[in-house]
Amino acid sequence: MNLEVAAGGFSAMGSEARLEVLRLLIRAGEAGLTVSEIQERSGIAPSTLAHHLKFLAAGNVVTQEKQGRSTITRANFDHLRLLADYILCECCADAPRKAANDG
Repeated sequence: MNLEVAAGGFSAMGSEARLEVLRLLIRAGEAGLTVSEIQERSGIAPSTLAHHLKFLAAGNVVTQEKQGRSTITRANFDHLRLLADYILCECCADAPRKAANDG
């Protein structure tokens, strides 16, 4: 994953409302939720929710699939794992290391 893609993903999660929606979708698992279910659970107004879902989809942290008249929105678990790996991949790389024989 490159810096630009990572920044897009993290930016998509950069508001309390979008983070709340993403957490609802993560809790729902692979089945996802319809837009009306997300609205019902979050209390976010429909037009505002559409705006937030657009940002989340653009950051590739959610996917949307049309099923009949409904749109199912799911957390993109694969991309979320890549984002987590990206931010943590160099964890503690510059931290001083203690030698095994240092008391």
